[in-house]
Amino acid sequence: MKKVTEQIQKLVDKGEMLPLMEEFYTIQGEGHHTGTAAYFIRVGGCDVGCHWCDVKESWNPEIHPPTETYKIVENASKYSDTIVVTGGEPLTWDMGPLTYQHKKNNLRVHIETSGAYPLSGSWDWICLSPKKNKLPQEEIYSHVDELKVIVYNNHDFIFAEEQAAKLKTNTELYLQPEWSVREKMIPKIVDYVMKNPKWKISLQTHKYLNIP
Repeated sequence: MKKVTEQIQKLVDKGEMLPLMEEFYTIQGEGHHTGTAAYFIRVGGCDVGCHWCDVKESWNPEIHPPTETYKIVENASKYSDTIVVTGGEPLTWDMGPLTYQHKKNNLRVHIETSGAYPLSGSWDWICLSPKKNKLPQEEIYSHVDELKVIVYNNHDFIFAEEQAAKLKTNTELYLQPEWSVREKMIPKIVDYVMKNPKWKISLQTHKYLNIP
């Protein structure tokens, strides 16, 4: 059994297997692609440790079964031509094999990441959602299509501007209220965006629609 476990771990290390938490077809709820259909692949494993994370069950990769990457791609291709890879923190793992196989099947591949680990894989859209307690790797800033900063308190506006200053000029900028404090923070975000119109507002519309 130990030998099999070691073999599986080698495949995980190479990105040929991934700790798959869940996969589902739904409507994109946040950011630039809000309202569009997409197939979500949620990969287990994250040590960023946001206290307000609403998928803490994704943190421990050991409770999510290592799944062959090609099987994940086969499932995804049945539902949509747009795939969103999220977590957890997907860049904990080598995303090269997953994105290669998606591209081979003519699928568009998006990622939602904190950027805390080196960028791997070939992406059609990169949404960076940086976290204060484990900042993004510097290399990712030049590749980002969309910055989405979660606003939990007033200091997050300062953090958002610090992160935006590192990006290419055509990156889309979003401020999104943390769900548990949305009633408190939405008026502040509205006021901030009206004074700083380079920013847009993102809401977790999937929660309002009661979908995954």
